[in-house]
Parts: sequence; structure tokens; C-alpha cells
Amino acid sequence: MSPRAGNAGPHTLAFVESPVQLLNVLEWAHVHAPGAGLTLVVLSPVDPMTRGQLRRMAELAREEGYEVRWEEARGGASAPFQTIGGLVGPLRRAERIVMGDPFSRYVQLLLTITRARDLVVVDDGTATMEFVAQLARGERLERWHRRGSRPGPRDLLFAPVSSSARRRLTPGERRRVEIFSSMPIDEAPGGVTVTANDFSWTRTRFGPPRITKGADMVGTSLVETGVVDGERYIDAVRSLAKTHGARRYFAHRRESTDKLHRLAVETGLEIVRPDLPLELIARRGPVGRTILSFPSTVVHTLPLALAGTVVRVAVCDINPEWLTRTASPRAQGFLDGVTGTARDVHRLSAVTAV
Repeated sequence: MSPRAGNAGPHTLAFVESPVQLLNVLEWAHVHAPGAGLTLVVLSPVDPMTRGQLRRMAELAREEGYEVRWEEARGGASAPFQTIGGLVGPLRRAERIVMGDPFSRYVQLLLTITRARDLVVVDDGTATMEFVAQLARGERLERWHRRGSRPGPRDLLFAPVSSSARRRLTPGERRRVEIFSSMPIDEAPGGVTVTANDFSWTRTRFGPPRITKGADMVGTSLVETGVVDGERYIDAVRSLAKTHGARRYFAHRRESTDKLHRLAVETGLEIVRPDLPLELIARRGPVGRTILSFPSTVVHTLPLALAGTVVRVAVCDINPEWLTRTASPRAQGFLDGVTGTARDVHRLSAVTAV
């Protein structure tokens, strides 16, 4: 297949830093621009699990005919300067910019360089909901689990760049902004185009999956981000696995090795480290008839990726007692909102740790 990046149409640069972001760029291209010039720029993180999944996703993108540019964006003190310097030309020539994480300082810095009139934000999980809400209210861009904390020196130093990025992400006469999302978007700013992501590329490319008896469980990085207490989380997983007969635990790419080892020993679950985003893993199969999850992106995306199958997604609420003392004051409300707005899921009450 010849690279689509050379075909006619406005040239598009897409910046991704996670496997899910890259997946959602492929979904966006499937709906909007199959055949348009698209170059995927991977701003590679240092985490080995994330890098591995990104390389697998990059292979899929190349198989679809897209150009992929891998940047070791965090490979040492000089790496950011080399990366940004090498992207100045393409950024100024691009007519459209697609980004997976508008909260990323890297992406915000790149936005100050581009002259593109079309800006597209694809899902980076549930953070998209918070981004849209902050944009609509004219607030500074800040990740939900950091809301309420005191800005550090780096935050203050970067504030002018963040403010500039927010202005560029606000539509106007010379700028069009689109949000491509599987999340519920209730308060999009005026002038922003919202397009639904129904995972049509994933369903066309993979499956349908073979469905097994029993349940699978989806891991979360809420412990690693300092929102949920580790001991409470392990107790909750143990209780859920016992109640629902779960056999496998699909680890989030950010979960720590020590926590996963404890889960394997104390719950008997088989720990699986996926090499692709869970939407693709589930669609390829095999997958349990029930998928158990805590509030996270997958309670919105898995029902779409598994549409037409008998798989049931069940989500367990986060008990307020599980939150750490340092968790953002908005954490409980945000997590409740993630669960409450999910479509086609079975809602479980918060389990009692045993």
C-alpha cells in the first residue's frame, strides 16, 4: 500500500504520546480523511510499556498506509530542542494539526509554532471531558487529578505557553476546532465541532472476538496518580474477583510492577500486560463475557468497540473512603461523572473491602 501522506488534500500532522491517542487518530482518519495527507508524529515517552504499545500501534498505522515519524522527544536534556527544531518546518507547512493531549506541555509548545487553521483534539481518555469543560469556562488547562493543588515553579514558568495554547484552541474567524470523542460532551464551547467516535475502524479491522465464560478485569492507574489508596485498591480488586469469578486482570500500562505482583499473589488473577490498547485486545479476543472496570475511559469505549457482541461491561464505583488525603477535591465528583455518563454499561455499587 502506498503511503497516504503523499496523496492530495490538506497535509495533516498528528501528535501522539500514548497508544490510545494513536488509535483515536486512526479512528479519526477512518471517518474524516482516508486518503488525505497524514503524518503521525510520535513524541515517545520513556515508560517501556507505553513505548512497546506505541511501536505496535505505529506498525498498524504504517499498514494502513500512513507515514509515522518517531521522535525520541524525551531522550535526554537536548532531546526537546532537537525534536522541536526538526518539527518547525512541518509545523509551519501543516494545514491541520491533530493532537491527543491538549494538556501536554510538549503539544502546547508546538501549538505556538504552527500556523494551521484547523485544529483537532482526539480522545486521550476521560481527560477529554475535563478539557472541554475548562475550554468552555475559559479556565487554564489543568489535568483533573491536579485540580486544587498549588502550582509549582514549572507550572508558573510554563503558564504563558499554556495560556497561548488555550487561546489557539478557541475557535474564531481564522481557526476551526474539532473534538473527536467517544466521551459525552455536554458543554462544548460555541463554534467547536464535536464528532462522535464510534470505533468503526476498530470494528472493521478486528473481530468479532471469541467470547469465554467468566469475567475479565481492567486495571487502572488511580493508585499511581495518587488518587486511590493502594491497600484499598487491592482489597477492592480481591473482592470483585471473588464475587464475579474474574480470571484475568488486564493491567494499565502505568501500573507499577510491585502492585501487579501483589495482585497476582493475593487475588490469584492472571496478570496480562496488553501489547495494544484494550479496545483492540478485546475486539480481537478471546474476551470474557463480563468485563469489570473501575471508572475509566474503557467504560465509554469498550461498549462501542464490542458493539454487536454479548459482552457486558460492568463498572464499580469508587468508594470515597478509598481516596488518598492528597487526592484532588474534585476527584470523587469527576470519577462519579465518568461512571454516570457511560452508556450501555452495568453499574455496580462500590464494593466493601475485605
